[in-house]
Amino acid sequence: MDPVTATLSACSHPGRVRGEAAFAWIAGVNPVPASSGRTVRHRLNHGGDRTLNAAIHTIAKSRQRCHQPTKDYIARRTAEGRTPREISRSLKRYIAGQLWRIIEACS
Repeated sequence: MDPVTATLSACSHPGRVRGEAAFAWIAGVNPVPASSGRTVRHRLNHGGDRTLNAAIHTIAKSRQRCHQPTKDYIARRTAEGRTPREISRSLKRYIAGQLWRIIEACS
């Protein structure tokens, strides 16, 4: 399923998604605290709409490969000491926010 269809299917019911954070929760890309001891970190939510999550994952992987601003972001975050999983989590949450703003502008 393409990203547009997955996004529209997730937002097909009025009132189901009330904001960007709710959209990220439905997409399964909201950060969940996963800290232990002195380590403060987050992981992605494993719930939500799997089709929409797969679409966001596809967008993220495509951007990592072909989108220069994303490549610059990855290089900057790697220099900060972030792991590839943390970078991917942040990127997916950012993409969900972008999709939400597009949906809001169209409705």
